[in-house]
Amino acid sequence: MQELVQDGVDYFEDGSYKKAIESFEKLRDWYPFSRYAILAELKIADAYFNLESYADAIFAYEEFEQLHPRNEAIPYVIYRIGRSYFNQIDTIDRDQSNAVKALETYRRLVRQYPHDAYAGMAKSDMVACYQSLSGHEFYVGVFYYKNKKYKAAKARFAAVVEKYPDVGYHYEALTYLANCESWIQSHLLPPEVPSAP
Repeated sequence: MQELVQDGVDYFEDGSYKKAIESFEKLRDWYPFSRYAILAELKIADAYFNLESYADAIFAYEEFEQLHPRNEAIPYVIYRIGRSYFNQIDTIDRDQSNAVKALETYRRLVRQYPHDAYAGMAKSDMVACYQSLSGHEFYVGVFYYKNKKYKAAKARFAAVVEKYPDVGYHYEALTYLANCESWIQSHLLPPEVPSAP
């Protein structure tokens, strides 16, 4: 058992994460009730994270959290789940589901462990998530605006102003929003006046 622990740690520290995973999986499977099994579970998740295999990392971290909900490493685990989503955030012109999931995870961390150091780290990532989500709404709004879909554009710019007032797109969104409202108002038909009988 000690040999598996040492092999796993050595491989991990050398950056041989696949070999580390193999050693830690053997340790976890062969000695599930040893004091090292919990370490192995966490190191497996960390190795997947370092390999940038984020789906596997998320699965391993979530499994760890389910099996050991009172473990002292849980704030770290929740942070790494959030960071796994965060590291997959795409550009503002692409799907933002990873930004949403990262934000949800970070909010949970801050809510459950407000004074933990990992909650503080999550807060800076949350700002970047808000910027990405705001940027996406703004990008889509501009797309609609350029294609003369002013009502759809207005909804997107309004979302930027209401949901993300402090992350960088607020003033530009207000300008576009005013332009959309002006266009919509200028193209409203006056109400029909009934003709006299």
